[in-house]
Amino acid sequence: MTAATDTLLNALEHCGMVEIDGLHAFEFALDEDDNLHIECMDGRNALHWEFTPAQLQAATFDATLQSWLISDNQGEHRLVCLGDVISGDNDDDEPEDA
Repeated sequence: MTAATDTLLNALEHCGMVEIDGLHAFEFALDEDDNLHIECMDGRNALHWEFTPAQLQAATFDATLQSWLISDNQGEHRLVCLGDVISGDNDDDEPEDA
């Protein structure tokens, strides 16, 4: 997992998926200004979070829960960086040798 001495930015560079407030989000990225954007679906609702570089820097690691606490204008959020993630694709193409 993530060591308490790592930064959230470093942890994000080495994870394949994040969980924010208990919701799994495959869509997360840093933009050219180092703002973190996270998007996920909660049922039919699309949710979006954006964190500034200052908010990323101020995030604290909770070793007990193996998660990061990060705040924005809406309040505090719990962010879990998940390492290797298995994902599927919608390719129904079969190999030509089949």
